[in-house]
Amino acid sequence: MKSGIHPDYHEITVIMTDGTEYKTRSCYGEPGATLRLDVDPKSHPAWTGVQRMLDTGGQVAKFNKRFAGIGTRK
Repeated sequence: MKSGIHPDYHEITVIMTDGTEYKTRSCYGEPGATLRLDVDPKSHPAWTGVQRMLDTGGQVAKFNKRFAGIGTRK
Protein backbone atom coordinates (compact mmCIF):
# COMPACT_ATOMS: atom_id res chain seq x y z
CA MET A 1 0.00 0.00 0.00
CA LYS A 2 1.16 3.51 -0.75
CA SER A 3 1.42 5.68 2.30
CA GLY A 4 -0.51 8.94 2.59
CA ILE A 5 -3.22 8.19 0.00
CA HIS A 6 -5.68 6.14 2.07
CA PRO A 7 -8.40 7.63 4.32
CA ASP A 8 -8.17 7.36 8.10
CA TYR A 9 -9.69 4.08 9.31
CA HIS A 10 -10.96 4.41 12.89
CA GLU A 11 -13.57 3.09 15.34
CA ILE A 12 -17.15 4.50 15.31
CA THR A 13 -20.42 3.61 17.04
CA VAL A 14 -23.42 2.53 14.95
CA ILE A 15 -26.89 2.92 16.51
CA MET A 16 -29.64 0.77 14.98
CA THR A 17 -33.30 1.86 14.68
CA ASP A 18 -34.26 -0.09 17.82
CA GLY A 19 -31.56 1.60 19.91
CA THR A 20 -29.02 -1.20 20.00
CA GLU A 21 -25.51 -0.12 19.23
CA TYR A 22 -22.21 -1.66 18.28
CA LYS A 23 -18.70 -0.52 17.51
CA THR A 24 -17.08 -1.02 14.14
CA ARG A 25 -14.20 0.39 12.13
CA SER A 26 -14.96 2.81 9.29
CA CYS A 27 -13.80 5.85 7.33
CA TYR A 28 -17.01 7.70 8.36
CA GLY A 29 -16.56 10.93 10.35
CA GLU A 30 -14.00 11.37 13.08
CA PRO A 31 -12.72 8.78 15.57
CA GLY A 32 -15.50 8.09 18.09
CA ALA A 33 -18.27 9.42 15.80
CA THR A 34 -21.84 8.08 16.05
CA LEU A 35 -23.81 6.89 13.01
CA ARG A 36 -27.60 6.66 13.53
CA LEU A 37 -29.39 4.45 11.02
CA ASP A 38 -32.87 5.31 9.65
CA VAL A 39 -33.27 1.89 8.02
CA ASP A 40 -31.46 -1.31 8.98
CA PRO A 41 -32.04 -5.06 8.53
CA LYS A 42 -34.37 -5.09 11.57
CA SER A 43 -36.71 -2.48 10.04
CA HIS A 44 -36.24 -2.78 6.26
CA PRO A 45 -39.23 -4.22 4.37
CA ALA A 46 -37.00 -6.52 2.31
CA TRP A 47 -36.10 -8.46 5.47
CA THR A 48 -39.22 -7.96 7.60
CA GLY A 49 -41.92 -8.25 4.93
CA VAL A 50 -43.81 -5.33 6.52
CA GLN A 51 -44.27 -2.08 4.59
CA ARG A 52 -43.76 1.10 6.58
CA MET A 53 -44.07 4.71 5.45
CA LEU A 54 -40.86 6.66 6.05
CA ASP A 55 -41.31 10.43 5.90
CA THR A 56 -38.03 12.03 6.85
CA GLY A 57 -38.28 15.79 6.58
CA GLY A 58 -41.74 15.85 4.99
CA GLN A 59 -40.73 14.28 1.68
CA VAL A 60 -44.21 12.86 1.04
CA ALA A 61 -45.87 16.19 1.87
CA LYS A 62 -43.41 18.01 -0.37
CA PHE A 63 -44.17 15.60 -3.24
CA ASN A 64 -47.94 15.95 -2.78
CA LYS A 65 -47.69 19.75 -2.72
CA ARG A 66 -45.52 19.83 -5.82
CA PHE A 67 -47.71 17.53 -7.92
CA ALA A 68 -51.16 18.32 -6.48
CA GLY A 69 -52.35 20.08 -9.65
CA ILE A 70 -51.43 17.35 -12.12
CA GLY A 71 -54.48 15.95 -13.88
CA THR A 72 -56.84 18.79 -12.94
CA ARG A 73 -58.23 21.08 -15.62
CA LYS A 74 -58.45 24.80 -15.17
